[in-house]
Amino acid sequence: MSGTAIRTLVVEDDFRVGGIHTAYVRRVAGFEVVGQPGSVDAALAAVRETRPELLLLDVYLPDGSGLDILRRLSQETGGPRPDAIMTTAARDVGSVRAAMQLGAIGYLVKPFGSAALAERLTAYRELRHRVDALDPAAEADQADVDALFSAARPSALPSVPAKGHSAPTLAVVRDAVRSARTGLSAAEVAEATGVSRATAQRYLSYLVREGMARLELRYGTTGRPEHRYRVGS
Repeated sequence: MSGTAIRTLVVEDDFRVGGIHTAYVRRVAGFEVVGQPGSVDAALAAVRETRPELLLLDVYLPDGSGLDILRRLSQETGGPRPDAIMTTAARDVGSVRAAMQLGAIGYLVKPFGSAALAERLTAYRELRHRVDALDPAAEADQADVDALFSAARPSALPSVPAKGHSAPTLAVVRDAVRSARTGLSAAEVAEATGVSRATAQRYLSYLVREGMARLELRYGTTGRPEHRYRVGS
C-alpha cells in the first residue's frame, strides 16, 4: 500500500457526525474516505462495492450493531476483512470486550476530537508501513514483532486509572485538551465535555500528575494567574 491512500469507510448513523469524522480523516495524510454509510445493510454493501482497508465503525446503528458488521464480515469469504476502529458512544464493558474479540484494532469513545482520531490513524498507517517493509517470506524476530504491535498503539492513557477515575471520562477530558489549539481552563474543558467544572479539574489534575498534560499559568493585569492545561508541544 506504500504510496497509496488507505481506503477508509466511515460507518455512522448520524449523518452530521459522520461528516465530521470524514473531515477528520481527510486531514490525515495517507487516507481516503470511500463512503459514509449509515446502517448495517448499507455498510455491508459499501464494503463489497468499495473494498475499504479500514472501517471507522459506530456500534449503534438503526438496523443493528456495528459489531454485527464485524461478525458478518468475518463469516464471509472472498478476500481479507477490513480492519476496524470503533468510533462510538458505547462505553459498556460488553461492547468493548466484543469489539476486542472480533478483532477491532482501536476503540474511540465519543465525543472525541480530530487529534485523538489522527493519533490512531497515524499509528495504524505506521503499522501498515512496517508490515509492508518486511519480507513476507522471511521470519520475523521478536524485535520485529514487538515493533509491529507497538506501532498499532498510540501513546496511551493508563489501562487502569487511579481509584475514583473513569477511563472513558479520562479519555474524553484528555482528548478535549489535545484537540484545542491553545491551553484550556477547567471551565472550558467542562463546557466542551459536559462534565462539571469540579470533575474537569479533578481529571485535569490527574493528567498533570501522570505527565500526560502540563499546567500553564496565564498572568493577567491583576489577581491570581489563570490555570490552563495543554497536551503536546
